[in-house]
Amino acid sequence: QVQFVESGGGLVQSGGSLSLSCAASRPSFISRYTGDWYRQAPGKERELVATIDTRGGTNYPDSTKGRFAISRDNAKNTIRLQMNSLKPEDTAVYYCHFWGFGDDYWGQGTQVTVSA
Repeated sequence: QVQFVESGGGLVQSGGSLSLSCAASRPSFISRYTGDWYRQAPGKERELVATIDTRGGTNYPDSTKGRFAISRDNAKNTIRLQMNSLKPEDTAVYYCHFWGFGDDYWGQGTQVTVSA
C-alpha cells in the first residue's frame, strides 16, 4: 500500500502563486509512474491540469499552459506543481495522481482558493 502527502494548498489573491507538493510513502515509487495533477471545483468534473512522464516530459491543457509547471524529484519521491498568475477560476481541490502498469493511485487532495 502506498500513501501520499499533499501540501501547499491555501488561500491566495488573484495573480499570486502557490506551489503544491505530493510525496509518496513507498520508496522509489515516483520514478516508476507517470504523474498528474487534477483539480475539481464544486459542481464540476475533475479536470487534468498537468502531466509529467517518467522521463520528465510534460503536458498541459490550454487552461494552465504557461502558468503552471509540473516537476518531479525522484530522489525525494515527490512531484510538484508550481502555479503562477492564479485566477479565481483556478479555485478547486487539487489531487495528485499516478498511473502505469495497470495501477492507478490518487492523493487525498488539497484545497486551493484564489480570491478576486
